[in-house]
Amino acid sequence: MKIRNLILPAAVMAAICAIAAPIKKNVVDEVAWVVGDEPIYRSDIEEQYMQARQEGATIGGDPYCVIPERIAVEKLFLHQAKLDTIVAPEAQVAAGVDKRLNYFIANLGSKEKVEEYFRKPLPALREQLMDMMRNGYVVEQVQSSLTKDVKATPNDVRKYFSALPSDSVPYVPMQVEAQVIMINPRIPEQEIEDVKARLRDYADRVNRGEMPFSTLAIMYSEDGSAMQGGELGFHGRADWVPEFSQVAFNLSDPNRVSRIVETEYGYHIIQLIEKRGEQVNVRHILLTPKVNNKDLADGVVKLDSLRKEIVAGKIPFNEAAQWVSQDKDTKNNNGVMMNQKTGSSRFEMQDLPPEIARRVELMQPGDISEAFIMKDQRKNRDVIAIVRLMDRIPGHKATLSDDYNMIKQMYEQNAKQKIIKEWVEKKIGDTYTRISEGWDACEFEYRGWNSQSH
Repeated sequence: MKIRNLILPAAVMAAICAIAAPIKKNVVDEVAWVVGDEPIYRSDIEEQYMQARQEGATIGGDPYCVIPERIAVEKLFLHQAKLDTIVAPEAQVAAGVDKRLNYFIANLGSKEKVEEYFRKPLPALREQLMDMMRNGYVVEQVQSSLTKDVKATPNDVRKYFSALPSDSVPYVPMQVEAQVIMINPRIPEQEIEDVKARLRDYADRVNRGEMPFSTLAIMYSEDGSAMQGGELGFHGRADWVPEFSQVAFNLSDPNRVSRIVETEYGYHIIQLIEKRGEQVNVRHILLTPKVNNKDLADGVVKLDSLRKEIVAGKIPFNEAAQWVSQDKDTKNNNGVMMNQKTGSSRFEMQDLPPEIARRVELMQPGDISEAFIMKDQRKNRDVIAIVRLMDRIPGHKATLSDDYNMIKQMYEQNAKQKIIKEWVEKKIGDTYTRISEGWDACEFEYRGWNSQSH
């Protein structure tokens, strides 16, 4: 497959443009802005302008005004992160970078084609992505710290909605509410024993000093942390499922490997790296027993039989979800799916798991699908499901009674943006900035730039 003939998804193109090969600086590059003691070069601005054009992004004004201001504001946040000693967790950043690189490789076809496309070796590309993700993380942490106390009361939301101009009230696309019953297909005992035997072998090899744990994790672990040698970074007890945390926090010898730990994700062995107060950093290897086609087919038959009982009125869907479903996120909620983005039970179609969306699209309220196999993305394994469409809400202009959670989010976002804007403008007033002649004839988003130099 030739690169020039490859049509990539928009998300991939956006990521590619964000790390496109930078424009080479001239021997003497023009300094457009100075923020504190850091210059912003014309070539930096041109590079971001080129990226935006490649992405088809709307800049929202004169690019030679908007882009340097964005760079300057990021520098203010990064400076504050240094003062607050906010540091991006390297394991988390590395995991994100590896996920991005794997995405590129999957879509472009090979590591060699990725290097050819970006015109740089993979290690250089990786380091560039690492810098981007570190900066993005610390900026987000500074903003989260500034806005952590924003809480919306019902009265706040009502006042905000009442003050919205009519043309600012959002249009809500068609939404659905659905219930689901999921079961995990039976896993043969021999498959489980084989997985445990492999993990015992890995642990023995580490304990005997034959192989580093991190090498085995890279080679065999089925978790996203494999590329980091299984390292998870510092976490508190509540960050992991209880079974994993209990063992991880009881480890005391970095040279020994834990017993096998079973969680909802599969089977793990764990190695301590470091304890720091109430947090611990560990490595782990995850293996997930595989389901064979016969057991998947048997699960479909089992769930289709339950569906017939529900359709015949012998058992309500709500009760079946409570007693049969193995999806802990929905079984204690009568099978009702909750939208993690909004906190409500309403979903736009693109927010549903794709396998569920395909069924729901063709259903009427009250319909129950036949059993189907779908991928549980959190656990990276196949499950069997039936879904019931509870309601289909036509597209409409938002109302306080029907769309309270969405309007609450709008209010909170607006309040956070106001706090951040006030912080940035105060920071501008406290920071030396200089805008070179020819770059200052702008209407900036934030006040104070033109009243410099400090």
